[in-house]
Amino acid sequence: MASLPLLNQPIHHLLKNHHPIKTSRKPPKMALTTRRKALNILITSLTLVLNTQRQETANAIDFRMTVPDQTLEEAETGIKTHAQNLLQVKDLLLEESYKEAQKNLRKSSSLLKQDIYTIIQAKPGKERPLLRKLYSDLFNSVTRLDYAARDEDRTRVWECYHSIVLALDDLLSKL
Repeated sequence: MASLPLLNQPIHHLLKNHHPIKTSRKPPKMALTTRRKALNILITSLTLVLNTQRQETANAIDFRMTVPDQTLEEAETGIKTHAQNLLQVKDLLLEESYKEAQKNLRKSSSLLKQDIYTIIQAKPGKERPLLRKLYSDLFNSVTRLDYAARDEDRTRVWECYHSIVLALDDLLSKL
């Protein structure tokens, strides 16, 4: 009878992967879910607290998105200069210095784009669709010229340049 309790106990030295030092005790599953719930509650409450502090700015309107940075007078005085700068890219294209042409094209077209946009926004609503179409045609040609200059495709460069000249003349006559 005394040997019966010894047989019921596992024989550790015969078991292959048993290491009494390396035994790990995992916390009960209930404790993990409780910790997760507590963490979720903490994060949610912090988010709500931080959102209530920023709520005042969320209700404000950012007028920089709706009102252009320049006045109509500034746009009207700058449009001719920026248009001439855009057309002066021709000299660089003749020299086939396409990288410089791209830089000047991007700079002058961005300034011209801002001027034209400001002027179009000041026009009556009935005139805007035609002006927007001309605006789109002009700057799509500018983009095509930029790509043609990047690819150093001479024929496409000159096709795009001539379409820019025509679109610019047409747009400036309507403005």
